[in-house]
Amino acid sequence: MKRITHLLMLITVITFAACKSEAKKKLEVPEQEKEMISQQPVDTVQTAIGPLILPKPYATESVRKENKLVDWPDGKLPTAPEGFTVTKLADGFENPRWTYIAPNGDMFVCESNTKNSAGRITLLRDENNDGTIELRETFLDELKQPLGMLVIKNHFYVANTDGLYKYPYKKGQTKLKPNSGEKIVELPAGGYNNHWTRNIITNKAQDKIYISVGSASNVGEYGMEEEIRRANILEVDLNGENEKIYASGLRNPVGMDWNPVNGALWTAVNERDKIGDNLVPDYVTSVKEGGFYGWPYAYYGAIPDPRLKGEAPELVEKTIVPDVSVGPHTASLGLTFYDKDSFPEKYKNGMFVGQHGSWNRSVLSGYRVVFIPFENGKPTSKPEDFLTGFIAEDSDTEVYGRPVCVAVTPSGDLLVNDDSGNTVWKVSYTK
Repeated sequence: MKRITHLLMLITVITFAACKSEAKKKLEVPEQEKEMISQQPVDTVQTAIGPLILPKPYATESVRKENKLVDWPDGKLPTAPEGFTVTKLADGFENPRWTYIAPNGDMFVCESNTKNSAGRITLLRDENNDGTIELRETFLDELKQPLGMLVIKNHFYVANTDGLYKYPYKKGQTKLKPNSGEKIVELPAGGYNNHWTRNIITNKAQDKIYISVGSASNVGEYGMEEEIRRANILEVDLNGENEKIYASGLRNPVGMDWNPVNGALWTAVNERDKIGDNLVPDYVTSVKEGGFYGWPYAYYGAIPDPRLKGEAPELVEKTIVPDVSVGPHTASLGLTFYDKDSFPEKYKNGMFVGQHGSWNRSVLSGYRVVFIPFENGKPTSKPEDFLTGFIAEDSDTEVYGRPVCVAVTPSGDLLVNDDSGNTVWKVSYTK
């Protein structure tokens, strides 16, 4: 394990000092105070695409509503806009959570979930570029809840829940030995409501790796000493050294990508639960180096979380307003910019977001892929449905699948990981 620098530790201590002395306290708001809060006017914040009106906490009851997974009916496919065709790229996986497309076009599918049902990476290869998979191999197994993957020069990187691993790799290689990797960054494992995922991305220069690490709790209820190096995007060198916190206060950042127009880092973030049906909306946002995005003390700018009333006012004040709301409790995980030319012009340099779906809302929300239009590197309007049909018709609980990762192929198709349906879908424009 690489030693964390004294500077990193100092930054972490300063960031969380406001409530560390109150560790493990119960974050409960008296019922009378909840009622008073809920009767106050709404909050309005200015986002990158216009005003966002938010209800007050506890304006509605916090509801737990789990989905019921059922099989896709024969012949049933997700629904895309007119002119697009949806097909199965591959199926028969075991929780295919994430897909990474290597520089040579090889597709690596990470099979993993909360209980680590598979813990492996499967290689898919279209050997003759006809849109069909000719080669399918287990590339790497015996992993601990893996998610993010990267190929940088002669190394293959994997982000397990407990660390970043680095393996020797040659272009076109079809298998890695499990014991050939080296853990180069130790990461805190475990976490509230499945915050086990660790995604990774490299920069244009390919000299840094960015690691997304979700919180260990909903709103710090286990004590902030459990949150050191969490709810952050970390930056490290390719050997795991010189770690620093790139951005903080991001409750559960997962998907990351670079804006193809201005080079800004963007991420998809799951926000907190249990203060109402419509709070707090998940979001996608550009990420400012050194920026603080509110968790756990505030959300959408300087709106304080009532469960941490009066704590860390200096952090509440400096909270950055996210760019785009993608809906409350949608579990928006996947994120990718569309930088190819196969789709119609409106999609060029826009963003696709995979929404895994709600559990803390009275009506099922998410369970779809949305598209956000961009112009000149900036979002221009609210998210619009792109791939739907995952919620069963005439049911308020049954779903066929749950989209997660979204990835763009070299030919310009969109891949969508349906981890509950054990399928990777391919969306092509054919009109």
